[in-house]
Amino acid sequence: METVEPGQRVEIGVGPLTPEQVVAVARGGARVSLTDDARVAIAEGRAVVDKLAASDEPVYGVSTGFGALATRHIPVERRAQLQRSLIRSHAAGSGPRVEDEVVRALMLLRASTLATGRTGVRLETAEAYVALLDSGLVPVVHEHGSLGCSGDLAPLSHCALALMGEGRVVEDGTEVPAAEALARHGLTPVELAEKEGLALINGTDGMLGMLVLALHDLRRLADTADLAAAMSVEGLLGTDRVFAPDLMALRPQPGQAVSAARMQAFLAGSPIVASHRHGDGVVQDAYSLRCAPQVNGGLRDTVEYAAGVAGHELAAAIDNPSVLPDGRIESHGNFHGAPLAYVLDFLAIPLADVASMSERRTDRFLDVSRNRGLPAFLGDDPGVDSGHMIAQYTQAAIVAELKRLAVPASVDSIPSSAMQEDHVSMGWSAARKLRRAVDGLTRVLAIEILTAARGIDLRAPLRPAAATGAAIAVLRDHVTGPGPDRFLAEEIEAAVRLVRSGALLEAAVSTGSTNGSETR
Repeated sequence: METVEPGQRVEIGVGPLTPEQVVAVARGGARVSLTDDARVAIAEGRAVVDKLAASDEPVYGVSTGFGALATRHIPVERRAQLQRSLIRSHAAGSGPRVEDEVVRALMLLRASTLATGRTGVRLETAEAYVALLDSGLVPVVHEHGSLGCSGDLAPLSHCALALMGEGRVVEDGTEVPAAEALARHGLTPVELAEKEGLALINGTDGMLGMLVLALHDLRRLADTADLAAAMSVEGLLGTDRVFAPDLMALRPQPGQAVSAARMQAFLAGSPIVASHRHGDGVVQDAYSLRCAPQVNGGLRDTVEYAAGVAGHELAAAIDNPSVLPDGRIESHGNFHGAPLAYVLDFLAIPLADVASMSERRTDRFLDVSRNRGLPAFLGDDPGVDSGHMIAQYTQAAIVAELKRLAVPASVDSIPSSAMQEDHVSMGWSAARKLRRAVDGLTRVLAIEILTAARGIDLRAPLRPAAATGAAIAVLRDHVTGPGPDRFLAEEIEAAVRLVRSGALLEAAVSTGSTNGSETR
């Protein structure tokens, strides 16, 4: 994968951005600029719009109204007002403010489409949009408003509104009027010309941005799920023999093979596993231990499929109408978010199942009838101490929520715009619930790791494998080992931070045990 080094500028050209560039700008604050080839393409596209704007031919978005009002011809003297009215009326979002990283991602992706020259914006408008993104100012975008068809109209309209010097932006963490913030940063509000309103708002950029960010997180979480499962296998005195390559080869599912190899590598050389390899009387481990590669691997395969869809969309130039190389401006339906909505929904299903299996492993640690000799609830003095009893409650509550979030949004179309837009994708809603689901899986895995580490510690004097031991050592820098009950919420949050940052996974991988079994 291409990496973006700290301080490296992301250049927006005619070709597609990489997922790594999207993450670098959205989360890392990477600077941005247009390439020379993008400037040429933008100028050529604008020349087509200018020619048609001067003619009597009705062209959607250039000399007509929008949506169900597209039959009205707009005279030249009212077209600037048409663009202003479009943005103001479509900036109709409501609810909590969307995260800065999502807004920065969608703005970058819209700028990438502008750079193709297929939208017909003026060069000065594209440069102003990129300058707004580069300034670090973040337009205020709201949770509700997009139906994921005609693109993410409301979210993108709030960004375009800020470009016009209207609405509000976030400056140094505080909401302020856009006009004041632009002035402080030396940015001049843009007076939009023909076609530019549509070009700034008719894209799938919010859905795509959230998909790219989720995929970045889920690749790490798939590896973390394998680490958590390996720690549970170790702490519950399970076997690693079921993860052998020759067994995985009997069912050539690629994700399953990767997860099995990683789990086996994480457990390599474990004195705990070796202590019961022969003659312990257990014929088969429970499914939540034995079948972890099949479930975690299913998540991996879904991530790879979704990444393919995201890659196609990163190479797209979404607008309506579009400026074609032969000089035509044509309307079409490429703005419909269905391809993205489907995979955003799809990802939520294996994500919920991975979390569900994780919770089942945690529960096994706490039940004296199934934890193979550990104290009840891993308490220091069961009866006086409750141990991790309520941590499992928290997991169960999150897993229940994840199951609800796995219900697809993309099957729930609600017609709009006087039935002109009579089928919509609901892709924005699918993306928003996936973000909540990614956070939920992060927390469920953190609780499993916290519990498994305690169970492994209680197996002393037997020692864990090098990889799992390294992860526990990092955890112990932030969370004390077994002992009397303590304020558990703080320890859970510490584990969540370590999972989210990748610190636990990095520690396990740094031992060298997982060489040759990297994530696809």
